[in-house]
Amino acid sequence: MKFIFLCTSIIALTIGCAGKDKGGWVKLFNGRNLDGWVQLNGKAEYRVENREIVGISQSGTPNSFLCTKQDYGDFILEMEVKIDTSLNSGIQIRSHSLPEYKDGRVHGYQVEIDPSKRGWSGGIYDEARAGWLYPVTPHNPSAVSAFRNSEWNHYRIEAVGNHIKTWVNGIPAADLLTDADASGFIALQVHAINAKTKPWSEGATVRWRNIRIMTARLEAGRKTDTPPVKQVNVIPNTLSDREKADGWILLFDGQTAAGWRGALSETFPGKGWNIHDGTMEAIPRSESGGGNDIVTTGQYDHFEIVFDFKLSEGANSGLKYYVTENGYGKGALGLEYQILDDERHPDAKQGRDGNRKLASLYDLIPAGNKRFNGIGQWNTGRIIAVNGHVEHWLNGFKILEYERGSDAYRKLVAESKFAGLNRFGEAPQGHILLQYHNDRVWFRNIKIRRISPISQ
Repeated sequence: MKFIFLCTSIIALTIGCAGKDKGGWVKLFNGRNLDGWVQLNGKAEYRVENREIVGISQSGTPNSFLCTKQDYGDFILEMEVKIDTSLNSGIQIRSHSLPEYKDGRVHGYQVEIDPSKRGWSGGIYDEARAGWLYPVTPHNPSAVSAFRNSEWNHYRIEAVGNHIKTWVNGIPAADLLTDADASGFIALQVHAINAKTKPWSEGATVRWRNIRIMTARLEAGRKTDTPPVKQVNVIPNTLSDREKADGWILLFDGQTAAGWRGALSETFPGKGWNIHDGTMEAIPRSESGGGNDIVTTGQYDHFEIVFDFKLSEGANSGLKYYVTENGYGKGALGLEYQILDDERHPDAKQGRDGNRKLASLYDLIPAGNKRFNGIGQWNTGRIIAVNGHVEHWLNGFKILEYERGSDAYRKLVAESKFAGLNRFGEAPQGHILLQYHNDRVWFRNIKIRRISPISQ
């Protein structure tokens, strides 16, 4: 009897330790079968070959996800990945599938697996929700060549508190601060394919192996990048220590109207705007009785500004920069990053070549390559203006650029509604303005940093 008990204890101990590795690591894949995993959403095939998980693309099905049955909060995750160049994939972390959210659609942070020439492997995408949070090229171009096609690639992901960092083959790829999810499952994606809209092919494969996770003693296991890569903070109305060191300041603190006043006024409007839940909301005239544009109390010359905005159906607004007051006898005027519901607002059909649509330089230059998250969803705008060179960005993608004051720019002004206004938009400095256009629009996370001009 004692002998039987001893054998049983040894067997139980062996089984209990089968997934453990040295140094506190635990294996998420046993190399033999898919125990501990469940497939959600799409019907792409997952199978085990040579101690690898193999995902095989299939047409006519949505994105497929092989998900851990267990949720994870803080962790360090490592694995190796190999993918056909005719496919795209990703690693979901802190993700969810909830009946009340898009009928169970898997959503959450995704670490990109990208064999394309774009080279965004290691970037962070918010699947089925906010879109790109950390696209590689604009933030960390040194990581574009980290991924090696047709070879095994090593991924490392650290998710501790609100901080997520990624590495591809030992090269730092992303550094993100975010607070949308504290925990969730881990999943391996096989992307949907559509011969009409995507170049990816049926039967292409993505492979994963050596999948392991650490959930204890994380501080001792975390890596330090020297020098650190650019950090992106998407936690609303906050500044990280890195951002402060880089010169960023908040233009909206999420609680008060400090730093803002009405255009052509010394005080903040008494109606038309409501500050609540960390947002600055423009209230329609039908509810508020009207309102007024608002401007920053400070002025800016060379700068980078980032802002989140959300549109209601049919809404119109804008963020203007280099704004001057009482210029040309026409009130507060400046260059405008258009904020508009292109599908429902009639202004989208005005102007020329779409230059009054979302994210355009209003009435002057249309935006291209747009990735809009949709009405009722948060979107992120970005404007860089230094030495006359100006860029508009939307959700991580550059959508237009121009040279303020150039002959080409002045020709556009002469052909616009601003014709006849001498040197329109060429003030050396100006206010930032949020437009009140009688529609419901929300703003948050408005931050700016001054840029030293480049010597000519």
